[in-house]
Amino acid sequence: MRYQNHSLSITTALLLLSILTGCSTTPVNSQNHGKGLQVVSQAKLLLNAPYRYGGNKPDGFDCSGFVQYTHKKAGIKVPRSTLEQIKQIRSIRLSHIQPGDLIFFKLSGRRKVSHVGIYIGENRMIHAPSSGKRVTYASLDPGGYWRPRIIATGRFY
Repeated sequence: MRYQNHSLSITTALLLLSILTGCSTTPVNSQNHGKGLQVVSQAKLLLNAPYRYGGNKPDGFDCSGFVQYTHKKAGIKVPRSTLEQIKQIRSIRLSHIQPGDLIFFKLSGRRKVSHVGIYIGENRMIHAPSSGKRVTYASLDPGGYWRPRIIATGRFY
């Protein structure tokens, strides 16, 4: 009887582990963390670059061009448009987001996904905001402008 209880405990533990693993997000490992930090480093080098619709070079970026360029510099191939980026990311729960991960937004009156930024830690991101502005930091604090508009988070590495 004691053996059966022990066996049942192991079975229950394995079942719980498989359920939890199935519900988990992409784990953070040293390779993921290193790639994410490379993306963040590239993004920081581009602070104050001008916004340019359709831009994907340091002389001007839109949001998805900024993401594509920073990832390319870190050796990661990323699609050009925000819509293609959100379709192809490996989803991450917001509670598990790490530096270098992407955050997608829906802005009012716009299509399904309309903006993307790069998470840098401490509830902040770097992004190419909009016409007339420059690549900059933005807060993701609850109650701020960006946080309630998040629709997805993920990574390409």
